[in-house]
Amino acid sequence: MNRPAYPRPSLCTDRKGAALVEFAVVAPVMCLLLVGSFDEAHTLYMQAALQGVVQKAGRDSSLEDSTSDVQNAIDARVKAQVLVLANNADVTIGRKSYRTFSDAVSAKAENWTDNNGNGRCDQHEPYVDANRNGSWDSDGSNGAQGGAKDKTIYTVTVKYPRMLPLNRFIDVPDKQTLVAQAVVQNQPYADQSDVGTDVLHCD
Repeated sequence: MNRPAYPRPSLCTDRKGAALVEFAVVAPVMCLLLVGSFDEAHTLYMQAALQGVVQKAGRDSSLEDSTSDVQNAIDARVKAQVLVLANNADVTIGRKSYRTFSDAVSAKAENWTDNNGNGRCDQHEPYVDANRNGSWDSDGSNGAQGGAKDKTIYTVTVKYPRMLPLNRFIDVPDKQTLVAQAVVQNQPYADQSDVGTDVLHCD
């Protein structure tokens, strides 16, 4: 006895399991977007918090009684506050001082005679030691807090592992690097030093 033939559904029209397939396609993209959003939000929070800490530290460093010991204590406080936000972070702190704000913005090298044309002061080339620190500076700074009325750039660089492993999915570094700066003028507790005119020679 022959059984009646039932029509078989075509694969082209069969909609069973379509939602599961669509979810499998969309889910990785959605997860990546969520991970990226959380990572970016955390970075923005860290940047804002770091900038606030640096602004306060920069003002404290510009005070008249800010000796090297006080500056070291300020730096230690900054590092401690950063480590509260990211306990596995590497923190680097630097200071550069200039006579004027325009010098700080331009960061031009001290005048020198580039005899060999390589863009560096070397091979006993003469230069004018304008900041009186005894060395040629490619950005014109003296690499320290400076004196009265000097303009100081206080820079903090923080490097820490990302909160979420975004680097496993897209081409980004496995560590996040943030930089915050404060430009302040040291208190006018004395006369500002004159511009140096001594001609020295690079090594």
